[in-house]
Amino acid sequence: MALAASVVHALADRPVKNTICLFDVDGTLTAARRPVSPRMLQLLSELRHKVAIGFVGGSDLAKQQEQLGTPAIAVTTLFDFCFAENGLTAYRLGVPLASHSFIKYVGEDKYKRLVNFLLKYIADLDIPIKRGTFVEFRNGMVNVSPIGRNASVEERHEYEKYDLQYKIREKFVQAIKNEFPDLGLTYSIGGQISFDVFPTGWDKTYCLQHVENERNLPGGVEYTKIHFFGDKTYKGGNDYEIYEDPRTEGHSVKSPDDTERIVRELFDM
Repeated sequence: MALAASVVHALADRPVKNTICLFDVDGTLTAARRPVSPRMLQLLSELRHKVAIGFVGGSDLAKQQEQLGTPAIAVTTLFDFCFAENGLTAYRLGVPLASHSFIKYVGEDKYKRLVNFLLKYIADLDIPIKRGTFVEFRNGMVNVSPIGRNASVEERHEYEKYDLQYKIREKFVQAIKNEFPDLGLTYSIGGQISFDVFPTGWDKTYCLQHVENERNLPGGVEYTKIHFFGDKTYKGGNDYEIYEDPRTEGHSVKSPDDTERIVRELFDM
Protein backbone atom coordinates (compact mmCIF):
# COMPACT_ATOMS: atom_id res chain seq x y z
CA MET A 1 0.00 0.00 0.00
CA ALA A 2 2.80 2.38 0.86
CA LEU A 3 4.46 1.80 -2.51
CA ALA A 4 1.18 2.45 -4.30
CA ALA A 5 1.09 5.95 -2.84
CA SER A 6 4.81 6.61 -3.26
CA VAL A 7 6.19 9.85 -4.69
CA VAL A 8 6.18 10.08 -8.49
CA HIS A 9 7.60 12.50 -11.03
CA ALA A 10 5.68 15.60 -12.08
CA LEU A 11 3.25 14.96 -14.94
CA ALA A 12 5.56 16.58 -17.50
CA ASP A 13 8.49 14.44 -16.36
CA ARG A 14 6.98 10.95 -16.76
CA PRO A 15 9.28 8.77 -18.95
CA VAL A 16 6.58 7.90 -21.53
CA LYS A 17 5.75 11.39 -22.76
CA ASN A 18 2.31 12.86 -23.52
CA THR A 19 0.59 9.63 -22.48
CA ILE A 20 -2.20 8.93 -20.02
CA CYS A 21 -3.98 5.71 -19.09
CA LEU A 22 -7.63 5.93 -18.00
CA PHE A 23 -9.35 2.96 -16.37
CA ASP A 24 -12.94 1.98 -15.77
CA VAL A 25 -13.37 0.62 -12.23
CA ASP A 26 -15.81 -2.34 -11.94
CA GLY A 27 -14.65 -5.30 -14.01
CA THR A 28 -11.46 -3.49 -15.03
CA LEU A 29 -9.51 -2.53 -11.91
CA THR A 30 -11.69 -4.50 -9.48
CA ALA A 31 -14.28 -7.24 -9.51
CA ALA A 32 -17.76 -5.70 -9.53
CA ARG A 33 -18.25 -3.60 -6.37
CA ARG A 34 -15.27 -5.32 -4.69
CA PRO A 35 -12.14 -3.67 -3.23
CA VAL A 36 -9.04 -3.33 -5.36
CA SER A 37 -6.39 -5.99 -4.83
CA PRO A 38 -2.89 -5.21 -3.52
CA ARG A 39 -1.60 -6.70 -6.80
CA MET A 40 -3.55 -4.14 -8.84
CA LEU A 41 -2.39 -1.28 -6.63
CA GLN A 42 1.17 -2.42 -7.18
CA LEU A 43 0.63 -2.47 -10.95
CA LEU A 44 -0.87 1.03 -10.91
CA SER A 45 2.04 2.31 -8.85
CA GLU A 46 4.54 0.88 -11.32
CA LEU A 47 2.59 2.31 -14.25
CA ARG A 48 2.33 5.74 -12.63
CA HIS A 49 6.12 5.95 -12.67
CA LYS A 50 5.94 5.73 -16.48
CA VAL A 51 2.75 7.61 -17.49
CA ALA A 52 -0.09 9.64 -16.01
CA ILE A 53 -2.98 7.49 -14.73
CA GLY A 54 -6.62 8.11 -13.90
CA PHE A 55 -9.87 6.30 -13.30
CA VAL A 56 -13.25 7.17 -14.79
CA GLY A 57 -16.33 5.62 -13.20
CA GLY A 58 -20.04 6.28 -12.94
CA SER A 59 -20.20 6.04 -9.14
CA ASP A 60 -19.61 8.95 -6.81
CA LEU A 61 -16.24 9.62 -5.20
CA ALA A 62 -17.23 8.02 -1.89
CA LYS A 63 -17.82 4.68 -3.62
CA GLN A 64 -14.55 5.00 -5.56
CA GLN A 65 -12.81 5.60 -2.25
CA GLU A 66 -14.34 2.40 -0.84
CA GLN A 67 -13.14 0.34 -3.79
CA LEU A 68 -9.82 1.89 -4.72
CA GLY A 69 -8.57 3.62 -1.59
CA THR A 70 -8.01 2.49 1.99
CA PRO A 71 -8.93 3.98 5.38
CA ALA A 72 -5.39 5.40 5.51
CA ILE A 73 -4.94 6.37 1.85
CA ALA A 74 -7.21 8.72 -0.12
CA VAL A 75 -8.00 7.55 -3.64
CA THR A 76 -7.12 11.04 -4.89
CA THR A 77 -3.48 10.36 -3.93
CA LEU A 78 -3.29 7.05 -5.82
CA PHE A 79 -4.22 8.50 -9.23
CA ASP A 80 -3.17 11.65 -11.03
CA PHE A 81 -6.74 12.13 -12.25
CA CYS A 82 -9.91 10.97 -10.50
CA PHE A 83 -13.06 11.16 -12.61
CA ALA A 84 -16.03 10.14 -10.48
CA GLU A 85 -19.51 10.30 -12.06
CA ASN A 86 -17.88 10.22 -15.51
CA GLY A 87 -15.88 13.34 -14.67
CA LEU A 88 -18.73 15.49 -13.35
CA THR A 89 -16.75 15.28 -10.11
CA ALA A 90 -13.06 15.50 -11.00
CA TYR A 91 -9.73 15.77 -9.21
CA ARG A 92 -6.28 16.56 -10.59
CA LEU A 93 -3.35 15.74 -8.32
CA GLY A 94 -5.72 15.79 -5.35
CA VAL A 95 -7.26 19.17 -6.19
CA PRO A 96 -10.93 19.38 -7.28
CA LEU A 97 -11.75 20.63 -10.78
CA ALA A 98 -14.93 22.36 -11.96
CA SER A 99 -18.09 20.24 -11.58
CA HIS A 100 -21.58 20.24 -13.08
CA SER A 101 -25.00 19.08 -11.82
CA PHE A 102 -27.73 16.88 -13.27
CA ILE A 103 -30.42 18.70 -11.31
CA LYS A 104 -29.39 22.09 -12.74
CA TYR A 105 -29.49 20.67 -16.25
CA VAL A 106 -32.90 18.96 -16.03
CA GLY A 107 -34.71 21.22 -13.56
CA GLU A 108 -36.62 20.21 -10.43
CA ASP A 109 -40.04 19.72 -12.06
CA LYS A 110 -38.80 17.45 -14.86
CA TYR A 111 -36.58 15.56 -12.43
CA LYS A 112 -39.59 14.92 -10.17
CA ARG A 113 -41.61 13.57 -13.11
CA LEU A 114 -38.74 11.28 -14.04
CA VAL A 115 -38.29 9.89 -10.52
CA ASN A 116 -42.04 9.32 -10.10
CA PHE A 117 -42.06 7.31 -13.33
CA LEU A 118 -39.02 5.25 -12.25
CA LEU A 119 -40.51 4.37 -8.88
CA LYS A 120 -43.90 3.45 -10.33
CA TYR A 121 -42.26 1.24 -12.97
CA ILE A 122 -40.18 -0.56 -10.33
CA ALA A 123 -43.24 -0.99 -8.08
CA ASP A 124 -45.03 -2.82 -10.89
CA LEU A 125 -41.98 -4.87 -11.88
CA ASP A 126 -42.28 -8.60 -11.13
CA ILE A 127 -38.78 -9.93 -10.46
CA PRO A 128 -37.65 -12.65 -7.99
CA ILE A 129 -36.38 -10.30 -5.27
CA LYS A 130 -36.16 -6.59 -4.46
CA ARG A 131 -33.97 -4.95 -1.88
CA GLY A 132 -33.39 -1.23 -1.23
CA THR A 133 -32.13 1.96 -2.92
CA PHE A 134 -33.75 1.60 -6.32
CA VAL A 135 -33.05 5.17 -7.46
CA GLU A 136 -29.82 6.86 -6.42
CA PHE A 137 -29.40 10.54 -7.21
CA ARG A 138 -25.83 11.56 -7.97
CA ASN A 139 -24.29 14.85 -8.93
CA GLY A 140 -24.10 14.07 -12.63
CA MET A 141 -26.67 11.32 -13.15
CA VAL A 142 -29.39 9.09 -11.74
CA ASN A 143 -28.53 5.44 -11.14
CA VAL A 144 -31.48 3.06 -11.38
CA SER A 145 -31.50 -0.51 -10.08
CA PRO A 146 -34.57 -2.77 -10.49
CA ILE A 147 -33.37 -5.08 -7.68
CA GLY A 148 -31.96 -2.27 -5.51
CA ARG A 149 -28.36 -1.35 -4.77
CA ASN A 150 -28.56 -2.91 -1.30
CA ALA A 151 -28.52 -6.40 -2.82
CA SER A 152 -25.79 -8.71 -1.54
CA VAL A 153 -22.91 -9.87 -3.74
CA GLU A 154 -24.59 -13.26 -4.24
CA GLU A 155 -27.92 -11.59 -5.08
CA ARG A 156 -26.15 -9.34 -7.60
CA HIS A 157 -24.68 -12.36 -9.37
CA GLU A 158 -28.07 -14.07 -9.54
CA TYR A 159 -29.82 -10.94 -10.74
CA GLU A 160 -27.24 -10.40 -13.48
CA LYS A 161 -28.05 -13.85 -14.91
CA TYR A 162 -31.79 -13.13 -14.65
CA ASP A 163 -31.38 -9.75 -16.32
CA LEU A 164 -29.40 -11.21 -19.21
CA GLN A 165 -32.16 -13.76 -19.78
CA TYR A 166 -35.18 -11.48 -19.46
CA LYS A 167 -33.62 -8.11 -20.43
CA ILE A 168 -35.20 -6.29 -17.49
CA ARG A 169 -32.89 -3.28 -17.69
CA GLU A 170 -33.04 -3.08 -21.47
CA LYS A 171 -36.86 -2.98 -21.42
CA PHE A 172 -36.82 -0.46 -18.55
CA VAL A 173 -34.56 1.88 -20.53
CA GLN A 174 -36.84 1.65 -23.56
CA ALA A 175 -39.86 2.51 -21.41
CA ILE A 176 -38.12 5.67 -20.13
CA LYS A 177 -37.15 6.67 -23.67
CA ASN A 178 -40.78 6.31 -24.75
CA GLU A 179 -42.05 8.34 -21.79
CA PHE A 180 -39.46 11.15 -21.93
CA PRO A 181 -38.36 11.60 -25.56
CA ASP A 182 -37.68 15.32 -25.09
CA LEU A 183 -35.41 15.43 -22.03
CA GLY A 184 -32.14 14.97 -23.94
CA LEU A 185 -31.05 12.02 -21.83
CA THR A 186 -28.77 9.07 -22.50
CA TYR A 187 -29.02 5.64 -20.84
CA SER A 188 -26.12 3.35 -20.12
CA ILE A 189 -26.32 -0.20 -18.76
CA GLY A 190 -23.29 -1.01 -16.63
CA GLY A 191 -22.23 -3.30 -13.82
CA GLN A 192 -24.50 -6.15 -12.76
CA ILE A 193 -27.71 -4.63 -11.45
CA SER A 194 -28.25 -1.04 -12.60
CA PHE A 195 -28.17 1.53 -15.37
CA ASP A 196 -27.32 5.22 -15.48
CA VAL A 197 -29.47 8.09 -16.75
CA PHE A 198 -27.64 11.30 -17.66
CA PRO A 199 -27.76 14.24 -20.10
CA THR A 200 -26.59 13.35 -23.59
CA GLY A 201 -22.84 13.96 -23.79
CA TRP A 202 -22.34 13.27 -20.09
CA ASP A 203 -21.14 9.71 -20.65
CA LYS A 204 -17.51 8.79 -19.89
CA THR A 205 -16.29 10.99 -22.75
CA TYR A 206 -17.18 13.92 -20.47
CA CYS A 207 -13.90 13.39 -18.61
CA LEU A 208 -11.89 13.93 -21.80
CA GLN A 209 -12.52 17.67 -21.65
CA HIS A 210 -10.52 17.72 -18.40
CA VAL A 211 -7.72 15.74 -20.07
CA GLU A 212 -7.68 18.10 -23.04
CA ASN A 213 -7.70 21.18 -20.78
CA GLU A 214 -4.59 19.86 -19.04
CA ARG A 215 -2.43 21.55 -21.69
CA ASN A 216 -3.65 24.96 -20.46
CA LEU A 217 -2.70 24.46 -16.81
CA PRO A 218 0.61 25.38 -15.16
CA GLY A 219 2.87 22.34 -15.46
CA GLY A 220 0.24 20.70 -17.62
CA VAL A 221 0.76 18.26 -20.47
CA GLU A 222 -0.78 17.94 -23.92
CA TYR A 223 -1.83 14.29 -23.94
CA THR A 224 -1.56 13.03 -27.49
CA LYS A 225 -2.01 9.37 -26.48
CA ILE A 226 -5.00 8.51 -24.27
CA HIS A 227 -5.35 4.81 -23.46
CA PHE A 228 -8.71 3.69 -22.09
CA PHE A 229 -9.35 0.30 -20.48
CA GLY A 230 -12.89 -0.95 -19.89
CA ASP A 231 -15.02 -4.09 -19.83
CA LYS A 232 -18.42 -2.74 -20.97
CA THR A 233 -17.18 -1.58 -24.37
CA TYR A 234 -20.07 -2.99 -26.44
CA LYS A 235 -22.83 -0.71 -27.78
CA GLY A 236 -25.12 0.14 -24.86
CA GLY A 237 -22.39 -0.55 -22.28
CA ASN A 238 -21.18 2.34 -20.16
CA ASP A 239 -17.64 2.18 -21.60
CA TYR A 240 -18.75 2.20 -25.24
CA GLU A 241 -18.62 5.92 -26.01
CA ILE A 242 -15.16 6.56 -24.59
CA TYR A 243 -13.84 3.27 -26.01
CA GLU A 244 -14.99 4.28 -29.51
CA ASP A 245 -14.03 7.95 -29.20
CA PRO A 246 -11.40 8.95 -31.80
CA ARG A 247 -9.39 10.70 -29.09
CA THR A 248 -8.72 7.44 -27.25
CA GLU A 249 -6.99 4.16 -27.95
CA GLY A 250 -9.48 1.68 -26.49
CA HIS A 251 -8.63 -1.63 -24.83
CA SER A 252 -11.51 -4.03 -24.09
CA VAL A 253 -10.81 -6.22 -21.06
CA LYS A 254 -12.57 -9.18 -19.47
CA SER A 255 -11.26 -8.86 -15.90
CA PRO A 256 -8.66 -7.12 -13.73
CA ASP A 257 -6.21 -9.91 -14.63
CA ASP A 258 -6.79 -9.11 -18.29
CA THR A 259 -6.15 -5.42 -17.57
CA GLU A 260 -2.84 -6.30 -15.94
CA ARG A 261 -1.79 -8.47 -18.87
CA ILE A 262 -2.48 -5.74 -21.44
CA VAL A 263 -0.82 -2.99 -19.39
CA ARG A 264 2.33 -5.05 -18.91
CA GLU A 265 2.48 -5.84 -22.63
CA LEU A 266 1.90 -2.22 -23.67
CA PHE A 267 4.45 -0.66 -21.37
CA ASP A 268 7.02 -3.46 -21.16
CA MET A 269 6.55 -3.97 -17.43
